[in-house]
Amino acid sequence: MGKETEQKQEIVNQGVHTYSQEEAYVWPEEPVLREQLEWFQDQKLALMVHWGVYNQLGMVASWALSDEDAEWSRKTVDWTDDGEVFKRQYRALNRAFDPVAFQPEEWAKMAKECGFRYLILTTKHHDGFCLWDTAYTEYKTTAEDCPFHTHKYADIVCAMFDAFRKEKLGIGVYYSKADWHCPDYWEKEKVFTGKTTRNPTYNPKENPEAWERFRAFTRDQILELGKQYGRLDILWFDAGWVVATNGQDIRLGEIVEEVRKTQPWVLAVDRTVGGAYENYVTPEMCVPEKPLCVPWESCLTLGADFNYAYGDHYKSPRELINLLVNIVAKGGNLALNISPQPDGRIPVEAWESLRELGVWMQMYGEAIYGTRICAPYRSGNLAFTRKGDVVYVIRLYPEEREAVEEKLLIPYQGKIRGISMVDTKKEADWKMTEEGIQVVIPQEYREGETPIAIVWKIEPVSYTHLTLPTKLEV
Repeated sequence: MGKETEQKQEIVNQGVHTYSQEEAYVWPEEPVLREQLEWFQDQKLALMVHWGVYNQLGMVASWALSDEDAEWSRKTVDWTDDGEVFKRQYRALNRAFDPVAFQPEEWAKMAKECGFRYLILTTKHHDGFCLWDTAYTEYKTTAEDCPFHTHKYADIVCAMFDAFRKEKLGIGVYYSKADWHCPDYWEKEKVFTGKTTRNPTYNPKENPEAWERFRAFTRDQILELGKQYGRLDILWFDAGWVVATNGQDIRLGEIVEEVRKTQPWVLAVDRTVGGAYENYVTPEMCVPEKPLCVPWESCLTLGADFNYAYGDHYKSPRELINLLVNIVAKGGNLALNISPQPDGRIPVEAWESLRELGVWMQMYGEAIYGTRICAPYRSGNLAFTRKGDVVYVIRLYPEEREAVEEKLLIPYQGKIRGISMVDTKKEADWKMTEEGIQVVIPQEYREGETPIAIVWKIEPVSYTHLTLPTKLEV
C-alpha cells in the first residue's frame, strides 16, 4: 500500500471527516456556478438531516457495520458481542422502519420559521438504505418489506424536497459514494465473514467487472436524483475514501456534468477530495480557527452526534447563536444536523432550541444573511460581518449570567456617518477615540437576563476609507 493510499484512508476518524485546505481550492470558471456560490454564501444556515434505519436503534449512523470501526461505533450495542449477529440485525432494520408520524410540510414550515435557508438531506448513507423510490435497489423506503412503503410519504426524498421548495428553501442532496449494501461494493459472501472495512471487500483493479457495475450503479442513482426530483442546488457527496487515488474511481466528474446538462447551476461537493468538484469546503464537527477565504460550511450537530439518540442533550439557543456567529464571522455557513425519532417526528426539545434561534434571526438576521467576512473577524467576544459598505458588530455573551458592561470599545477607526442598534433601529450613543469607537450600551440591555448578543450597525462615510485591524484574535 502506497503512502498516498494510506493518507486517503486516514481522512475519517471515528466517523468524522477532515476537510480540504483552503490553498487547494479550485474556483469554478463557469459564471453560473460562480453565481450559485454567491447564493450559497448568502444563505448562512442549513438544516442537515441524517435519517436512516439507524434511527430505529438510536445509534451512530452506518459505521457499526464496518468491523474496522467497531470499537468506537458499537459502544451502544450492549445486547450482543457477536459481530455477525449484530450486522444481520442492522441490515434487517429496514423491516422495522415505519416513521408514521412524519409530516414534511410541518418540517419545512418550522425550518423556515427557525431561520434555515436550505436543506441537506441524507438520501442514502454508507449502509445503502435509500430514502427514495430508486429503481436500482430494493433496500429502500418504498420496498414491500419496509412497512413504511404504504405511507403517502414513503418516498421521503420526494416529500421533503417538495415541502421545502414550497417554502422557497434550497435543496441539497446528501449521497454516500460508498454503499455497504450493494453486492458490487461489499460482496454478499464477505459481509458476515472476515473483517469488513469502509472500503470494498475486493481490489477494484483485480475485479474490474464488479467495480464497473458499482460505478454504473452509483451513476444511475445520482442521475435518478438529479433528473427526477426537481430543482437541486447542491450535490453533497460523502465517503471521501471513494476516490481515484484510493483505487476507487467512480468518475464522479462525468456524473456531475451529466446532471449539469439539465441543472447547470448545481454545486458539487466531493468533500475531502478537492479539485474542480469540491465547490465548497466542509469542516465536520469543528470550526476553523481562522477565516477561510473560499466558500465553506461547517456541518455540526444539534445533539451529541449526527444520529438520533434516546435521551440526547441538545445545544441551547445561546450555544447555537454563538456557534453560528463564530462561523459566519469567519466566512462560512452552518449546516446544523437534526435527526428524527423512530416515529418520524423531530424531538420536542430540539424544536424548542431551534425556535429561539429563529426568533433571534428574525431580529438580527440582517447581520448574518448575505454578509461577507470583515476584518478583524473575531476579537475576543466581538464578531464582525459586512454587507456592502455597512459593517455589523456583534457582541456575544456566551455565559447566561455574564455582566453586561456599560461601555464597549469597538476596534474600528475611520470616518463614520452613524451607528445604530440593529434590533431597535435607534441611534447608538458613541464617540471616536484613539483606540476605536466607544459605544454606550443602553440600560435595557444591562437589566434582567443577559442577552445572547447585542448587535450594532456601523455606516461608514466610505468603507474603503476605514482602517480595519487585520490581526485575528480567536
